[in-house]
Amino acid sequence: MSSRLYDNYLKVQKRRQRLIVLSRLSVLAAFLLLWELAARWGWVDPMLTSKPSQLLSSFRELAFEGNLLRHTWITGLETLVGIIISMLIGTVIAVLFWWSTFASKVLEPYIVVLNALPKVALGPIFYIWLGDRYSIYGMAVAISIIVTIIMVESGFKEISKTKLKLMESFGASKIQMLRMVLLPASIPHFIATLKVNVGLTLVGVVMGEFLSSKAGLGYLIIYGGQVFQMTLVMVSITMLALLSAILYGVVNLLERYARRKYHYEG
Repeated sequence: MSSRLYDNYLKVQKRRQRLIVLSRLSVLAAFLLLWELAARWGWVDPMLTSKPSQLLSSFRELAFEGNLLRHTWITGLETLVGIIISMLIGTVIAVLFWWSTFASKVLEPYIVVLNALPKVALGPIFYIWLGDRYSIYGMAVAISIIVTIIMVESGFKEISKTKLKLMESFGASKIQMLRMVLLPASIPHFIATLKVNVGLTLVGVVMGEFLSSKAGLGYLIIYGGQVFQMTLVMVSITMLALLSAILYGVVNLLERYARRKYHYEG
């Protein structure tokens, strides 16, 4: 009896998941259809907003020439590097804050101030310090690293202190507590931080490309706006959306792998 109820529950959940996916696709299709009709019937000026059919033809043209894929690859690589750097440095700093509560209390106000600081103001500084290429990575890391520190440190604080006290009572060192308890138990927080950093780092990369780059999707958006090619701008924005979806999907795959390996519930 219980097995039958469980099978029915699984069927209901599968139908619900299919309904959710279908609803998502329906919303997207309705939006694209409304956009196309609004441009064709003159509700909006297609010179200013473009339209989906025009985007499709422009996408084929740009992809065939190779420029669009090259610019997308550049932005994607810059984003990936920014995510890795911010996660590594942010996690190390969060570990140092956990290791030394004195350092955490001293530096915490500065972390809060840096988090509130508009990062776009740092763009010219990074350009002067790092040059036109590496300033993009500087912007990406500057936007995501503070959030990484805050989220990872918050995850450390949520770890049961009873487990750490128990290990300490058995003579475990801080290195052992970090390696055997703190880091494995913080896997869900690392995944959550990665999900946030996908969007933040991509924003930082695009902002850096706005300011100094000669390649990338941010560069295409600025160039398209300067020459008044709104179709190029819209195609670049669409590629940014696809890129963010791909990166988010990769993080979801990492989350599934971590769930199987470390047996935690998301």
